[in-house]
Amino acid sequence: MTKFEVTTLNEFILKSQMELDYKADGGFSHMLHHVGTAARIVNREVNKAGLVDILGEAGNTNVQGEDQKKLDIIANEYFIDAMHSCGEICAIASEENESFIFFDDEIAKNAKYVFMMDPLDGSSNIDVNVSIGTIFSIYKRVTPEGTQATMEDFLQKGTEQVASGYILYGSSTMLVYTTGNGVNGFTLDPSIGEFCLSHQMIETPEDGTIYSINEGNYKKFPKGVKKYIKYCQERDKKTSRPYSSRYIGSLVSDFHRNLLKGGIFIYPEFENAPTGKLRLLYECNPIAFLAEQAGGKATNGEQRIMELQPTSLHQRTPFYTGSKNMIEKVENYLRKYGKDS
Repeated sequence: MTKFEVTTLNEFILKSQMELDYKADGGFSHMLHHVGTAARIVNREVNKAGLVDILGEAGNTNVQGEDQKKLDIIANEYFIDAMHSCGEICAIASEENESFIFFDDEIAKNAKYVFMMDPLDGSSNIDVNVSIGTIFSIYKRVTPEGTQATMEDFLQKGTEQVASGYILYGSSTMLVYTTGNGVNGFTLDPSIGEFCLSHQMIETPEDGTIYSINEGNYKKFPKGVKKYIKYCQERDKKTSRPYSSRYIGSLVSDFHRNLLKGGIFIYPEFENAPTGKLRLLYECNPIAFLAEQAGGKATNGEQRIMELQPTSLHQRTPFYTGSKNMIEKVENYLRKYGKDS
């Protein structure tokens, strides 16, 4: 590819779809196209957020008991509208809604897929102009086509995902996704309004020198995590330690950096969050799919994230993801020292 040639997201999807037998009818490509469309709209709202009255609190809380920011609500509505209009989604589950939303029209009832999302990850960073993102995940429905979607369609293991990805709204806007054949990244070119292929077949390093964790909660962490952090801080030239501590507070941003540079992201259980804080369906499963497709790992400290059986829409779990060797090292510490604080 010469410097004058670009591959847009839509072109890439169309070229790739024939390699995926269950997606070759065009419907799957149409669905991913609408993800890109919604991402461009949300990106526009994020970029102008400081110029209009869409920053700050909306005065509501979501099902998690967290304050909803105005942009959270806007992003949620845009993605719901976009995925409904594509005609390939029978129902959507969002971190912002207590229950899933099923579409009652005949086209949607005959759709093959369900869509899950965190419409605006890292929203506590909105008011201070720090990178935020959208995380999404797509599954084939398990209920018969032509019927109304049920909870069964959403409570599937992460191994059943047919696609997942995220959009990073940062210094540039990127869409990164996988359909199970590697991870590819697209950067939005504002001059033409298109996502263009910029990171082809991303492979994350097996080792890294970055650890991402909110060290303000250190005293509450499991003993194994405390020991691992101390390991990261020790001097050792052979392993390039001490490692750098980098934590943004947006899963998309922290994961994206570590995906490209090599590193580990940790959000363990602790006193105030005994089952962890991150949501299995909206955050951990889609990020785990991307991590594994790029050669990394994702676990809850003991078990592969994508093999966990969901029991509720808003289920939480401890989350460790990133470079393969770093994940295995922290798992060893957890086995050796346990999960008590």
